[in-house]
Amino acid sequence: MALDETTEELARAAAQGDHRALGELLKRIEPAVLRHCGRILPFRQDAEEACQDTLLAVARNIGRFEGRAKFSTWLHIVTANCARSTYRSLKRRAAEQSSDELPLQKPDVARVSVIAGSRLDLLDVMEALEAEKPDLAQALVLRDICQLDYNEVAEQLRIPLGTAKSRIHQARKYVQGALGDAYGF
Repeated sequence: MALDETTEELARAAAQGDHRALGELLKRIEPAVLRHCGRILPFRQDAEEACQDTLLAVARNIGRFEGRAKFSTWLHIVTANCARSTYRSLKRRAAEQSSDELPLQKPDVARVSVIAGSRLDLLDVMEALEAEKPDLAQALVLRDICQLDYNEVAEQLRIPLGTAKSRIHQARKYVQGALGDAYGF
């Protein structure tokens, strides 16, 4: 999610309390946020919901953006977290609804859930990884979902480069162990 310098300047101004800049910033980033959410969530409505959650989170938390890293890096993290949160919420709602209805035939997610560059089984494994080893999940999300380079991951997490690489490697091993050889990085 590369953003131009004007967008980065709007983010800095919005972080300083400029409400006009915040409004313009939200309009400018919405298409990129929606595309990014669409890579994580398989259905357009879900991606749109995550996009709206992301924009709301940006509006509420822009004051926390310190400007040390690029706004685009900060936005990657907010977007990925909101998309994953939306997925968990949808999964919870589906479980609640299905307990009230007849059991639905569940498709084989390993075969049919490769949609828009995302896999539902991968999201399930990421949820488990986050619960067990959140440090590893953070690093993996930044590298493999947000597509930041290793240096940016290390900078964002404020850890040494070697530690970032190690966490990403360990997280990939965890994911590959859970999904089998069908999934490769």
